[in-house]
Amino acid sequence: MKFPVLALPILLLLSCCKVKEAPLSKITSQTTSFNTLSEQFLERIIAGQDTKEIREQLANSSIEELRNALQTDAQRYAFWVNLYNAYIQVILREHPEYYENRSAFFAKPQIPIAGEVVSFAKIEHGILRKSQWELGLGYVRKWFTDRFERKLRVRKREYRVHFALNCGAKDCPPVAIYNPERLEEQLQKSTAQFLEKSTTYDATKKVASVTSLFTWFRGDFGGKRGVKKILKAHDLIPDTKGVDLHYTNYDWTLALDNFISL
Repeated sequence: MKFPVLALPILLLLSCCKVKEAPLSKITSQTTSFNTLSEQFLERIIAGQDTKEIREQLANSSIEELRNALQTDAQRYAFWVNLYNAYIQVILREHPEYYENRSAFFAKPQIPIAGEVVSFAKIEHGILRKSQWELGLGYVRKWFTDRFERKLRVRKREYRVHFALNCGAKDCPPVAIYNPERLEEQLQKSTAQFLEKSTTYDATKKVASVTSLFTWFRGDFGGKRGVKKILKAHDLIPDTKGVDLHYTNYDWTLALDNFISL
């Protein structure tokens, strides 16, 4: 999930690009059977119940079934965030040692879904970030994508997804159960809560200390200018001008069972 800063000329050329918030609030998205299944997946995990039956249903589904069911971005975001967060809990509870090599852990295909076995990176960067190159800082899309990704990815990037995905670390956003009918409201709450907890502002020095997510995926947020606008919108800085950003170190200590209700 953490990526090195790349000094690529193409990033400089694209640094002016902005990513607008997806208009999730303008579309009413009904809960589908797959959304319900993803919600039940997390509900059982929270309750300490067995999830084998749900995992088998998801594994035995097909790409076309998923595509036909998840028609809107709200449905897709809610489903894939729930699935990602659920499997983080399932796999790392059983194999906490996997977290010793996080790069390999996120890249390894280990999530059975729709007749495929995919990685956390596939879901995060391919599906939820609309085929972004993992090392592109949010400015560069992948040149080649497979059928799974093309059929199931979201249509518009939504930066608030970064405050909904839980990667298993102490500094990751907590796990909530997302529903397409309430997704706009839930993303607003999760973003506000995470930013309030992870942001501090030194008025004397005019420096905002913020989560490293803002620099790892800077293009998703519209660069530094976009980050400042987000902070200002949440009343975390007084103005966007004259404010410097300091990116805090990310605490990668494994911390599961971090659940909230939105």
